[in-house]
Order: sequence, then C-alpha cells, then structure tokens
Amino acid sequence: MSLFIAVSGWNPQPWVKRLSTRLPDHRVASHPASDSDLSKVRYALAWKPEPGLLARCPNLEVIFSLGAGVDHLLSDPHLPDVPLVRVVDPDLTARMSEWVTLQVLLHHRRQLTYLAQQRARVWKDYEQAAAHRVRVGILGLGVLGKEAASVLVRLGYDVAGWARSRKQVDGAACFAGASELDDFLARTDILVNLLPLTDETRHLVDHGFLSRLARDGAIDGPVFINAGRGGSQVETDLVRALTDGTLAGASLDVFETEPLAATSPLWDLENVVITPHIAADSDPEAISDYIAEQILAHEAGNPLANLVDRNAGY
Repeated sequence: MSLFIAVSGWNPQPWVKRLSTRLPDHRVASHPASDSDLSKVRYALAWKPEPGLLARCPNLEVIFSLGAGVDHLLSDPHLPDVPLVRVVDPDLTARMSEWVTLQVLLHHRRQLTYLAQQRARVWKDYEQAAAHRVRVGILGLGVLGKEAASVLVRLGYDVAGWARSRKQVDGAACFAGASELDDFLARTDILVNLLPLTDETRHLVDHGFLSRLARDGAIDGPVFINAGRGGSQVETDLVRALTDGTLAGASLDVFETEPLAATSPLWDLENVVITPHIAADSDPEAISDYIAEQILAHEAGNPLANLVDRNAGY
C-alpha cells in the first residue's frame, strides 16, 4: 500500500474508500497493518495515531494531519522526520467562522438569559449594546483567525487580533508579541482563542490571564470562547473565573481531556456553552480532495503547501 490511514476514534473505512476513488493508482489501507505492509507506505493520513506507529513506515514521504491542529502528531517522540502537512480547507475555515460568530452573537445578544427565561416562562427584555460597542479579540491570526476576524468586522464588531508576529486584517486592530499582549487583553470584552498548542500556549489561559480582560465593556462582563486547543486553557481556573465574576460567560469546544469528563463542573454552569469539538468539523469529502491534490502535485515535482514548522509547532 502507498497510502496509510492512521486514525484513532474514527472509522477509517470511509477514508479508505474516498482516497481509493480519488487516487486509483495508489493502494489505500488502514491500521492494523503488518510491518511488511507498513514498509510500502509513502503517505500517512493521521489523526491521533498511537505513538510510534508512523515510525514503523521506513519509506514514508509525507504525513497529512486530518485536522487543523498538529499537536497530536508533534507529541509523538518517534514521529518520522518527513514533511508534515496541515489541512487548510475553505470549508473548514468557513465552519470555524460560523461557530465563532454564533458564540459571539449568543453572548452579546444575551441568548443564554433568554433561553433560561423561556424555560421559566418569563417575559423580560434587557438592553443590548450595538455591535460596534462590543470589543472582540482574536488570539491567533492564522488562516482561521483572520477569516473569523473578517466576518466579525463585517457584522460591525470592534475587532482586534493578537499574534506572535505582526499580521494585518482589514478593519481590525492588530497586536503582536508579548509586549502588546496586555494592551490587547485590556481592550477585549469577548476573547476568542484560535491559537495552536505549543510550549508557549500550553496553559496560557489561566485565572490571571482572564483577569486582564476589560472590565468596562458594553456587555455584562468578559467572555471567553475557545475553539483552538483545550491544552491552552486551565479548566480549574476557568471554573473559578466563571463563578467568581472574573468571566460572565464562556463557550468551549475544546478541553484539556476529551471527551470532557461527566464529573467536570463545567457541565453545570449556566453561563457556559459546551460543544464536543465540532467547531471546524470539516467535510471529509473536501479534505480528501485536498489531500489527493497535494499528493498528485508532489508526485509531479511541485512543492507541498501548508507545511508545518516543527520548531514553531504549527
């Protein structure tokens, strides 16, 4: 086989079928596989494979991550030193922007309050600030962050973004580097995390970090939205912030450990929205097209797109 589907928690067979159709000259198979079969693998399509599995593919040329993040691969100490490609797909990007926009609107327009009132059969209205008075901050200005920021700008929000290096998004204020992080947080009412998980971002969002958000906004208090990586947040600190008034609310799609344990106190907090890591649950057909195009381009001698910088972690 030349294509190997190495996934954990997914049924690999639909992927085998899709890629076999798109790349009929390649044999596609999935784990479990013998060392003899693994020796024939040229391309691996991976999502949370067991550590060391890809190291058993001595002729591996490229690893494709079947998701936006790559920390699940970089955590493998035996990961082969071959090009690592991340998924950058318009469908995935659009879905992330949809989810982020939904959550921003939900907190800005007090939808959690109105849903609670509906259940209690209460008719009461609240003042709602215009979008241009609500300051949204995007942590991470990669492909996903830039598009989410652009969508929110078009809706009229006062948008800013922060990244390690200087970026530009039309209509948004852009902050860069550690020296500008405090200023970015201090002007943010709704914080959206879309950062990759690296040594620098692991457990970045703790109680002290959240306490640096604006306290003078047009909404009831700061809100934290995370669709980046669960490892960027400290969940015990999130619970504390959501119960002591540091945060007015949160929307969480990613968690330190997934699935989120049934015993987590986050489930019981009425000011929290929980979704099961589906914010950018992209179309498998679109991802299959993307990977097939990359493989054909690679075999034609063209460079691979969206290569991961292993030192940077994304």
